[in-house]
Amino acid sequence: MGHPLLDLTNKTAVVIGGTSGIGLALARGLAQAGANVVPTGRRDEQVRAATAEVVALGRRSLAQTCDVTDNGSIERLLQSVRSEFGSVEILVNCAGRTKRMPTLDFPEAEWNAIMETNLYGTLRACRVFGRHMIEKRYGRIINIGSLSSFVGLFEVAAYGASKSAVASLTKTLAIEWAASGVCVNALVPGVLRTNLNAALLDGTERGREFLMRTPMRRFGKIEELAGAAVFLASDAASFLTGHLLVVDGGILASGVNQ
Repeated sequence: MGHPLLDLTNKTAVVIGGTSGIGLALARGLAQAGANVVPTGRRDEQVRAATAEVVALGRRSLAQTCDVTDNGSIERLLQSVRSEFGSVEILVNCAGRTKRMPTLDFPEAEWNAIMETNLYGTLRACRVFGRHMIEKRYGRIINIGSLSSFVGLFEVAAYGASKSAVASLTKTLAIEWAASGVCVNALVPGVLRTNLNAALLDGTERGREFLMRTPMRRFGKIEELAGAAVFLASDAASFLTGHLLVVDGGILASGVNQ
């Protein structure tokens, strides 16, 4: 038997950007902890596959797409989840995009597109679901930050700026909503190997530098974020808000590694 405060049974979690990579791993982890989970994203086929994974774990789910660049789409998602489950206790904001390019060459349209998804998409979802949670006087919002919220990462200025803004937004919403029973925190993944970035990490100079800077001397696995997410989503974290929880194998702690 697990710790009772870490049990998410009868709670409903919405994971936006929950159909692949980190988002899907977190959707699985929340379902394993007992939550009903609604993993969503823009592509119908992927949403159905992710929903099926939740159901296979013995939890309830709902298949509906969502585009964080469209406020109406997020509103419709909330309405559907409310009519199916009654309320939403947990929101995880995983929708994100990035591009690597020297800052001098970065087209403004690309910069804006990254901000639109990573920052404004997170803001829209926080506001739509936050209003519902404030009404219910209970909520757990988990945003996704980045190591680039703390340190500069070469040639990903737009991504870094968007994620630093998410870190700031997380703290501001945390203090605005603290008296309403809504905790707002962020999970900050270190360098995790996913299907998306394997080519960027395996056998490249950048990959070698990341390994050299990671005291554990390995890349993380996306499943290694699940425990931190379950904790932030749970009643065990009832006095924890405005925090950036870093899961990075020691990168931010490290100065000299040998």
